[in-house]
Amino acid sequence: MSIFHHKKWLILGLSLLTGIYAEAQQTGAVTNRAPNPTPGMMPGPRQPQPIQTPTYLADYFVPATKDVSVPDEKGFIRRWMLLEPISKPNRSNTVFTDSYLNQAFDTLYFKNQFTVFPKDGEKVKVGKQKLTWHALDSKLYNVKLYRFAAALKKPVYGVLFWAVTIIDCPEDIENVRLSAGSNSASKWWLNGEEVLLLSGDRRMVVDDCLSRRLTLKKGRNILRGVVINGPGMSDFCVRFLNENGTPVKNMTISNQ
Repeated sequence: MSIFHHKKWLILGLSLLTGIYAEAQQTGAVTNRAPNPTPGMMPGPRQPQPIQTPTYLADYFVPATKDVSVPDEKGFIRRWMLLEPISKPNRSNTVFTDSYLNQAFDTLYFKNQFTVFPKDGEKVKVGKQKLTWHALDSKLYNVKLYRFAAALKKPVYGVLFWAVTIIDCPEDIENVRLSAGSNSASKWWLNGEEVLLLSGDRRMVVDDCLSRRLTLKKGRNILRGVVINGPGMSDFCVRFLNENGTPVKNMTISNQ
């Protein structure tokens, strides 16, 4: 058989295969693609994304000791009581408007939520969840909430994180501002008074938002915060700045 006839039969065979595949696509016989959604129906919920890399708590935190801590060289507070994440499903961070956040953050999830200073290992009940408080020192200036949850095999998306710490001052420190950055949105209270709200879908940026002028009282001050996250990473950083924008460091930090 000549080369011409070989080419002719090859072209004919390829044409037949192409036609068979096209017909299979039209009749639904090709099954390696997702079916089209039924007209008028919303797509199903987004499936949780797997954690891409193994996470160990010791990579980002060390257990807090009974000795007091101090802010780091740039004034960031690294000692915190962190509560395991509360489930708060959100398919997107774009819903984090002021009104949505105020409702979500002011909801009472557990007893004495806005007044308690918990002990390490203390448990709270949130709906059907039993969650534990952890006394930790962050190895980094920004507290890695995503890594905290992942290391404990807890949900990392669609969650709320509560954090609280004690700041002891040797004297009144006036005209300071709470400076915070968070991923995603967050709210902060000093001594029971709301002082700062970071709204919207945002990344963690140092000194992203500043509170009004505040006074850190002589003695004990309690700083409390909550961070919400839908998909993506989650962390925060917090420090106090004085009138000229330099970090306030004449304080000690404790968890009891």
